[in-house]
Amino acid sequence: MKKKTIKKTTRREMLKTMALSAGLFVCRWDEQTVMAQQRGQGQGGGGVGQRAPLPIAASNPSIRHHKNRCKSCGRCREFCRNEITVFGRTVPPSEDACIRCGQCTMYCKRYALTEQYHYPVVVKAVADSDLITVASTSPAIRVALGEMFRMPCGTNVEGKIVGALKRLGVNHVLDTAFSADLTVMEEASELLQRINDNGMKNSLPMFTSCCPAWVRFVKLFYPGLLPNLSTVKSPVMMQGAMVKTYFAQKIGIDPTNMVHIALTPCTAKKAEILLPGMNAAGILHEKPEMQDVDIALTCRELAYLINDAKIDFAQMPEGTYDSLMGAGSGAGMIFGNTGGVMEAALRTAYKLLNDKNPPADFLNLRPVRGFDSVRTAIVDIGKRSLHVAVVHGIAKTRPLFESIRNGERKFDFIEVMACPGGCIGGGGQPINFDIGAMKLKQHRLNALYQRDTENKIRLSYDNPQIQAIYAEFLGKPLDGKAKTLLHYR
Repeated sequence: MKKKTIKKTTRREMLKTMALSAGLFVCRWDEQTVMAQQRGQGQGGGGVGQRAPLPIAASNPSIRHHKNRCKSCGRCREFCRNEITVFGRTVPPSEDACIRCGQCTMYCKRYALTEQYHYPVVVKAVADSDLITVASTSPAIRVALGEMFRMPCGTNVEGKIVGALKRLGVNHVLDTAFSADLTVMEEASELLQRINDNGMKNSLPMFTSCCPAWVRFVKLFYPGLLPNLSTVKSPVMMQGAMVKTYFAQKIGIDPTNMVHIALTPCTAKKAEILLPGMNAAGILHEKPEMQDVDIALTCRELAYLINDAKIDFAQMPEGTYDSLMGAGSGAGMIFGNTGGVMEAALRTAYKLLNDKNPPADFLNLRPVRGFDSVRTAIVDIGKRSLHVAVVHGIAKTRPLFESIRNGERKFDFIEVMACPGGCIGGGGQPINFDIGAMKLKQHRLNALYQRDTENKIRLSYDNPQIQAIYAEFLGKPLDGKAKTLLHYR
């Protein structure tokens, strides 16, 4: 009986993905309707002949191949080989050589490649009265989720997301922009440490480490660059560690009874939460089996969750985040954009280096903004200048790395995002084949910059909740609990 239920649910989930991604918001998930819609849109997947699909390991924690939808056109295989530059690049070629970026799920028009579905687990967790559910929302999903409900591209639906989650029965809703500020504090401190410590000069340039697909890419193809990766965890993982330590302590919850759900634009987060070391809170509590983040859902999965509950999202009244860990600065908000991590970190690096606020142009750092695949600049941060670079789209990193390795170019700080546009173009974001990808990302990018501009607090170190967590719990950046809970190694 149990097996039949699981099989039926899985099939229904698959139909939902196809329908929602095709823009069909129907009450009854009807396979014939979905396939007819696909035929009408010419999504047959032909054009390059019968070829093998991209090999996806059954154990892949992020991506799933639906063989019943696949026509073996081979487009996904060539896309990963030529545009992502991952498939076929390892020796020998392996189905495990996947960086879990999920861009293939955005490319396949038959929806034969999707994220691994974990949103039914959230339904069960919320229904269990013995569990306390905590959801944390990433910046990029708030300017994309509305597209799944026919709202204009780039609409900021932050309040509606909070309201919907609370309607679903989630006990606490927090903002991952808070931990983005935490990431800024640690990353800016680490950058200055590397620059000022002669013993660490060989670890320059320092690369950002917030993107798990990028981190896996380095491990697979450029292991020699691993010492150059920042040791800070991503905002999602920092949020998880803080939820099950600081947050649990402050509100008096036993962390073993908590289920922490990360709502992200990313498929690679599903793999990241399972990596070694992502149980920092568990180690602190002497319960190493406890993960910092229990479930990672994509933006699309959040839409399925809301749709299943028959919530009219467009008419949803706006909710408010919890007061604790529920607010981030404008700097934390722009983490979702390519160049956003760089800009946010440089704002704080200036403050730490000069003991005064950065000039006005640091709040609109145009040299690191935009959609050029590789952007370079020399940024004056007061007592010194930094040679910086911003790269988005994983294939674009290869020529840059070669130039660094050959000694042709030197940098101090480099931001890399695997997905085009950064997290706003993440592999778990809404799919829309009718709007140009660049136009879609531009709307999302503008919305996050607008959210930064409107924020009363635009610098991570000015966030009073960040000041409080260091004073009450973490101590100093790069030291004590901060080092234990917020860094990889």
